[in-house]
Amino acid sequence: MTEKKKHPVHSILKENIDFLREELGIGKSFDVIQLDVEYAGRDMALFLVDGFVKDDILLYIMQLLAKLEPGALEADTLKKMVKTYIPYVEVETTDDLDKVADMVLAGPTALAIDGISEIILIDARTYPVRGPEEPDTERVVRGSRDGFVETLVFNTALTRRRIRDRTLRMEYMQAGRRSKTDIVVCYIADIADPDMVKEIKDSISKIDTDGLPMAEKTIEEFIAGRHWNPFPVVRYTERPDTAATHLYEGHVCIIVDGSPSVLITPVTYWHHLQHAEEYRNKPLVGAYLRMVRFLAVWASLFLLPLWYLFAINPELLPDKLSYIGPNDPGQIPLFLQFFIVEVGIDILRMAAIHTPTSLATALGLVAALMIGQVAVEVGLLTNEVILYLAVAAIGTFATPSYEMSLANRLVRIFLLVLTAAFQLYGFLIGIVLFIIMLARMKSFGVPYLWPFIPFNPRALRDVLFRSPIPLKNRRPRILNPQDPDR
Repeated sequence: MTEKKKHPVHSILKENIDFLREELGIGKSFDVIQLDVEYAGRDMALFLVDGFVKDDILLYIMQLLAKLEPGALEADTLKKMVKTYIPYVEVETTDDLDKVADMVLAGPTALAIDGISEIILIDARTYPVRGPEEPDTERVVRGSRDGFVETLVFNTALTRRRIRDRTLRMEYMQAGRRSKTDIVVCYIADIADPDMVKEIKDSISKIDTDGLPMAEKTIEEFIAGRHWNPFPVVRYTERPDTAATHLYEGHVCIIVDGSPSVLITPVTYWHHLQHAEEYRNKPLVGAYLRMVRFLAVWASLFLLPLWYLFAINPELLPDKLSYIGPNDPGQIPLFLQFFIVEVGIDILRMAAIHTPTSLATALGLVAALMIGQVAVEVGLLTNEVILYLAVAAIGTFATPSYEMSLANRLVRIFLLVLTAAFQLYGFLIGIVLFIIMLARMKSFGVPYLWPFIPFNPRALRDVLFRSPIPLKNRRPRILNPQDPDR
């Protein structure tokens, strides 16, 4: 990639105007505006994007500048403008016209003055934004109702509201040659491992693409690698309290402008099975909820292939469990029935996403009749197949991480195919391959199955059971925190 030639700011205003008009497409795009003004007898030009500027602030600044007497800017023009006559917090200067063009397209207003070889950038921008509502995918019965939004500054403020630590760092970066997407790497400097922070920042700085249209998802695919592995090595959250909890443990968060989802790195398999609801209840209740959730996740993974194995090999069952298996296998092979229902559930899920809320109830009724009653009556499916698929689907929906639930679904189908092909040996080999795959995975150097592999009994206890907060006085050792005691 060839390095772009730097274009310095010229002391002649017309030269700067001609360059910026061409680069910003003024006259070709209706929303990019150039205002030619004159204050204190000096020709000036404002460049801004309509919709990105706080009109009241810009109007106030223009009114103050209009009151300047001729000759007020004869000496130390730039210093007087920045230090005295522009009453705003975020004001800077630059002598690079390329930076000016990029900044204007990002929201700030550029003020060019005749005779001055620097341009003033006034960061009086605003973005269309929704309120910080509770995220749909991470609801709790009790707890905060605010959630991250699509505006970067709002998300950093929501995080700082919960972490008033002096060493909380919000390091600004950009990625995308054309999109210039704003990214913030967030961590607590006194806790997070510096090597881990450096690795994550280096991974982001090496991103070489023209744009990040999918925001945080594109970032994940660039920094995480393992493109054909379905299991996520970062955790998504839209809850500021969840992000703050992980920052206190020593994790690093990545906040991307334009996305309400914050990336938490590094993570293990077990992070995707935890939910804020467990910590909004008493420890015993939270431990119960966690065990129920684990049971649901294991059921979504192994129950369906295991039942299919017993259905095609009833001799594996003891006499007391001989009732397991279909009384009437139906006209279609069991494996094909499972495949039909698996695909049908995914089609239903996609239809629910694209269906307006007002029609969701009607869609549910149609699905219940089509997949349930009618499919059984015409002999397409058996009752047992629908029962065990329903249990697996409920376990999938009970998985807190949406990405983990989809990965588990693919593993379930993989186990089902192996069981159909090789029966008992296929089922056992599939489970072994599944565990080996997870054991070989790492998230920024952290073993994916820790503390199960490598084994750490104290940490595994905290994973399996929701411990009381006063007893959790140590940060996870695998994160190599600088301050291990809480």
